[in-house]
Amino acid sequence: MTSRDAAGPQLGLRLAYADLPQLADFAGADNGALVQALERAAAGQALRVFIWGPARSGRTHLLQAACAMAAGYDRRPAYVPLRTAASELLPEMLEGLEHAGLVCIDDIDAIAGLVAWEVALLGLYNRTADAGHALVLAASAAPRDVPVGLADLKSRLGWGPCFRIAQPDDDEKLGALQRRAARRGFDLPVPVARFMLTHCPRDFATLLEVLARLDEASLAAQRRLSIPFVRSLLGL
Repeated sequence: MTSRDAAGPQLGLRLAYADLPQLADFAGADNGALVQALERAAAGQALRVFIWGPARSGRTHLLQAACAMAAGYDRRPAYVPLRTAASELLPEMLEGLEHAGLVCIDDIDAIAGLVAWEVALLGLYNRTADAGHALVLAASAAPRDVPVGLADLKSRLGWGPCFRIAQPDDDEKLGALQRRAARRGFDLPVPVARFMLTHCPRDFATLLEVLARLDEASLAAQRRLSIPFVRSLLGL
């Protein structure tokens, strides 16, 4: 048996854990309706959902969390990051995705102005509707501000529920960080979490990345997370 230090029984053998994103990480009053819509889509309701927010606002986290929830319902989700796909793959990759129980398309603004991709996305939109399956689209701007040129696609972007991602407040971030730490199998003391909120970039995506680094470093050093330890790891 190993431990992060000699103190405390909670530092026992850690089992491997798939650190999947969860919709609960964005729980809070300002994102309540958004999370509920994604939960319904993951559970099988044939919704058209559009979410938007600037870079690192949590779009990818939310889409992947919805896919993880759908997989738990055996709904065979599909997640497509268009910023990567548009540069490396052909629009034909979207064909057949309507058979997935939930389709999540990230960064749709990345294909704005690319006619073949816009036509392919419009076709996927229509086919998922015909199949009675949910479709979630994400972009950095609201539907009216996504600069797609295809009029039919432009109109469809705003047909379903649309949500701007609100950043959790500090208390919500603290609670979410502690829940994520617990899922990873370690304790995140409140003073350490508040230290992170004070000294790290405040967007939630970066905070989760820092948390993963701290977990790996503390496990390697066999030490609990403390403010001095975190300060040294972050070079503060």
